[in-house]
Amino acid sequence: MSSPDTTPPAPGGAAPHDATSLLGLRAALVLTLSILTGIGAGVLAALAGYHLAEAVLVGGAATGAAAALFNWVIARR
Repeated sequence: MSSPDTTPPAPGGAAPHDATSLLGLRAALVLTLSILTGIGAGVLAALAGYHLAEAVLVGGAATGAAAALFNWVIARR
């Protein structure tokens, strides 16, 4: 008889290269940078005196443009 596996789980409960991840590292990085860029652009637009709706539109447009840019810049394997 073999004894049960008693190795402790990895931090966070998942293996380092878990195949069941919702997003890959590259996709998560592209989305995070894009969202941060959009938030920054929206905040700057609001501070510049734009109406809130205009600032949200500026942030949304910046998010889309940043997603395309970071998708192109961050190399695939």
